Amino acid sequence: MKLMRMALIAAVAVALGGVAYFAEEQKSTGTRMTEAAQKLLESLSAEQKQKATFAFDDKERVNWIYVPVQDKEKRPGRKGLRLEEINEEQKKAVLELLRSGTSESGFSQAVTIMSLESVLRDLEMNGAMVRNPGWYFVTIFGTPAKTGNWGWRIEGHHLSLNFTVKDGQVASATPAFFGANPAEIKSGDKKGQRTLGDVEEAAKTLVESLNAEQLKLAGQAKHFGEFKQHESEEKPGPAVGLPASKMTAAQKDLLAKLLKAYTNRMPATIAAAQWKSVDEGGLDNVYFAWTGKSVAGQAHTYRVQGPTFLVQLLNVQDDSAKNPANHIHSAWRELPSDFALTAK
Repeated sequence: MKLMRMALIAAVAVALGGVAYFAEEQKSTGTRMTEAAQKLLESLSAEQKQKATFAFDDKERVNWIYVPVQDKEKRPGRKGLRLEEINEEQKKAVLELLRSGTSESGFSQAVTIMSLESVLRDLEMNGAMVRNPGWYFVTIFGTPAKTGNWGWRIEGHHLSLNFTVKDGQVASATPAFFGANPAEIKSGDKKGQRTLGDVEEAAKTLVESLNAEQLKLAGQAKHFGEFKQHESEEKPGPAVGLPASKMTAAQKDLLAKLLKAYTNRMPATIAAAQWKSVDEGGLDNVYFAWTGKSVAGQAHTYRVQGPTFLVQLLNVQDDSAKNPANHIHSAWRELPSDFALTAK
């Protein structure tokens, strides 16, 4: 039954594409989000709505989490309304909301991340953690409207998308977390599938272009740590690594390609705003840092930091079949704070 749910998600992904998608692109992203959220809320029962909604200023809005959350009885621990609690039409409405906050490629990656829970369940065979594609949650903060402030989140294991809308305009699209376990499926019908291969390969290509002096600056002795959950701020400290000012023109193009692999997860308007932030801060002021080796199966991390953003990827964990360095965590964060908040 749960596999059927994910098949439905894939089918809806196709149904939401094509002509209807391009027609919707003519609307502002904030308008699309507002209308999708309103449609979803209208479809919910009073009990469902109680689970799905919080006040805009509720502390839950910044309580973002990208790891599995369950109690001792293996019951779900996240707040919000989970996919397995809603009917098929409501699931379609959730996916329309997800579509409003992602590009075609970002939507595909998000849906694939959800489907990997079925892969993990098969690999782990009654392991300690519940692996359930129905354990993805939708939450609305405040009242979706053309004026005023509201926000929304779709979240579960390895996926946390958070948006803040102010007076009909998207004020923040972070934190935006995408993860994958396994990063590359090693067997079965989907052997070779890489959900987030773009953000790995773009960085490896950049690393392999660096000369010895550049590698000495970019290389770091210690892997970067996990992202800070439950809070609105990531505090990376001063940028480390190789500044783009010491890259060749071709290498700067590779750095831009890497950054756009992240921004291109978002709708075109959000991607453009994120790139404008990079551009206005000056590409020469962006630093690239790397740890590990650019070889499959070898642990590695990287960080790209500019004046207004932080991008980071970690691939240091084994996957659930014990293949080394086959478990990705990646995210785009805004500095000094996500959620359109000012720094504390």
